[in-house]
Amino acid sequence: MHVYFSGIGGTAIGPLALIAYKAGLTVSGSDKQHNLYIDSLKKYGIDAIHIGQGYEEIAAVHTRRPIDWYVYTSALPMEQPDAPELRFCKEHGIKATKRDEFLNFLLTDKKLKLIAIAGTHGKTTTTAMTIWLMQQLGIPISYSVGAKMSFGDMGEFDPASEYFVYEADEFDHNFLAFHPHMSLITGLDWDHPDIYPTREDYIKAFSTFLGQCEQTVLWQEDAKQLGVKETQRQTILPDDTQLLADIHLAGLVNRRDALLVAVAIEKLTGKPKEELLGHLNSFPGIGRRFEQIVPNVYSDYAHTPAKIRGALQLAQEVANNNNVVVVYEGLHNTRQHFIKEDLKDLFNDVKQLYVVPIYLAREDPNLPLLTPEDLIDLLSPKVQPHVQSAMLDNNLAEQIRQHAKQGDTVLCISAGGGNSLDEWLRKTFSSLET
Repeated sequence: MHVYFSGIGGTAIGPLALIAYKAGLTVSGSDKQHNLYIDSLKKYGIDAIHIGQGYEEIAAVHTRRPIDWYVYTSALPMEQPDAPELRFCKEHGIKATKRDEFLNFLLTDKKLKLIAIAGTHGKTTTTAMTIWLMQQLGIPISYSVGAKMSFGDMGEFDPASEYFVYEADEFDHNFLAFHPHMSLITGLDWDHPDIYPTREDYIKAFSTFLGQCEQTVLWQEDAKQLGVKETQRQTILPDDTQLLADIHLAGLVNRRDALLVAVAIEKLTGKPKEELLGHLNSFPGIGRRFEQIVPNVYSDYAHTPAKIRGALQLAQEVANNNNVVVVYEGLHNTRQHFIKEDLKDLFNDVKQLYVVPIYLAREDPNLPLLTPEDLIDLLSPKVQPHVQSAMLDNNLAEQIRQHAKQGDTVLCISAGGGNSLDEWLRKTFSSLET
């Protein structure tokens, strides 16, 4: 089978393409722009990747070897309903679906039990922790995760595996396509207003997801929002559990994620919780989740208020003082409008705040573009004396370098991806010593 992946350099489509390749399928694909992950895929032997998503490019691929299945990212029909690739597939009778249908095909074809990690925040880290723990236990595992890891690829297929670990995203209702053997709910906090217009819509989607799972582990606060009680299918962890004291990872969010994983894997394997927590205490972390770029400078993908609060708590814990400096790049103009009220006091306790332009993707054209100055105007009076707008330029690089030199912890909250603050950091500081 020849599967063509549109958006193959993305953190969701890319790992799925690698999984398909490792499972023995013929893989090709396209993307709007080049990135480092595309280079990584090519090193594995996925050579049929081109930049540009026009009608002629996909036609040429189809001529060389007929495409059986076209898999595309959810954002494609939203941004471009009459996308040339979609039009070509329709005209030539090629099966075209989002990634969820293709993944369900793989799960069924390979007889894999799905372990799904869902929730508003913490999905990627929790997914990576689950993979790490299974590896430490010597259990063969297949998986897809949306971040780079030092202990594995972003996508993996092991023919000996019984389980597939998946970061089940709620965007565009992706997670509702699945019926997991085990699910972990990392935390609920209304997000994606373009998909879920009200909080009730958002919670209803998670309630539906919960009903599709054979087993679920979740926190008491989330169970309350979902209106569920403990049953044989649902394990509810108290929010103030003393078990967190047995976890020695930095950051409360990381300790909570680790406990969630330990309880779920204890249920699946019967291994004692003490052994599982011991392995999780050596979890090495993942890319773009409080990842050190150079000493004292970190990049983090936090983009919702809850995630930002968690990243700030972790930074304060690591800094062990009040010298936390933040560079903030909002992810999506639409989301910044949505979280205006929450932004007000988020950065009250930081030493210095730099606000750079918003990272734009799949935006609502009816909303005015918020500039760094607009975002600064939303912040509380407590923040105003130590906040300034900035651009991704030499001046900001020098400011960051000086902060790091004097011992400040610089937390760069970034969207990631091409031309983002995260990419700029890596390019700018790759050859610099702080």
